[in-house]
Amino acid sequence: MNIYKLLKLNRKLNNHRVKFLAIWLLHILNKRYLAVNLDPVLACNLRCKMCYFTDKEYVKKLKGQFKEEDLNLVAKTIFKRALKLQIGCGTEPTLFKHLPKLVKLGKKYNVPYITLTTNANLLNETNIEELLEAGLNEFTISLHGVSRESYEYFMQKGNYTNFLNAFKAFQKLKSKYIFKVRINYTFNKDNFRELTKLFDFFDGKSFDILQIRPIKKMANAEYSDLNLNSIKADYSKTIQQIKKECVNNNITLLAADEILDESKTNNSSFIYDYTFCYISPTSFWKKGFDWRNETFNQFSKRIKWSKQLLMNVFKSKKELKSLSNRLNYEIDLN
Repeated sequence: MNIYKLLKLNRKLNNHRVKFLAIWLLHILNKRYLAVNLDPVLACNLRCKMCYFTDKEYVKKLKGQFKEEDLNLVAKTIFKRALKLQIGCGTEPTLFKHLPKLVKLGKKYNVPYITLTTNANLLNETNIEELLEAGLNEFTISLHGVSRESYEYFMQKGNYTNFLNAFKAFQKLKSKYIFKVRINYTFNKDNFRELTKLFDFFDGKSFDILQIRPIKKMANAEYSDLNLNSIKADYSKTIQQIKKECVNNNITLLAADEILDESKTNNSSFIYDYTFCYISPTSFWKKGFDWRNETFNQFSKRIKWSKQLLMNVFKSKKELKSLSNRLNYEIDLN
């Protein structure tokens, strides 16, 4: 399954009524439509300056991890409804020692696409191959700086050498396994321009997708300068240059053609609240879901989830609760 073609289709289809009708039908027919984002452990080995893990008060609240015996029940409860399983949403999943088992459970329940979002500092050829053997489809790698100096400044406690070695392992293992590597580059006014040197540091054969996304407010993160006015004039030119290099390297680019006004509503995001399913040791999809003692269908019936989906077919865009800029990028499929 090509998840990026689905994202592109979502952007092109502007009629939210059609989208909600499709989701409603999938739901009542017991089909897959959820993007399950699962944090198996609430911890991180880095302290990235743009992340809430540099907010000491916020981190105090992040405690817990799934026990191994919980994993089978988690999978049984939700994986049959998952169109995509993303392991790692806001924390570092490679700290979880049962990670291969979690991937295997995704494959056992036939989840079409399984990804791992990680800072890659704890990855090496051995554990990368173990995850690929388990059935992982994609590694999504967080990156906040191209050069060593910028990388280790923004990604505190990060090891640039370990990071580059992970990409060397990706490139080597691509001759043996079919999988994708995606770079998620979060930019600010201080690390944006060095993107033009990305392919000087990273071989285009070591990754397949590049997402370029602007800094967002995250609790009381150490780096909190959200003002991008100083790079607006250079943004489009830089993106066009990167786009050409991505085409030359057969890389899918996810990036907006301009820095968008966050006050504008992105039509692609209307369905986000209804397809996004977040799971962690302290949270499971919707509030009140007793996932240890009731099934997904039982809880859905209790909260009249089917009715909510169907009612959205008849609502105007102004009536719908929307999370703006969730898909704030254009997708180039080469």
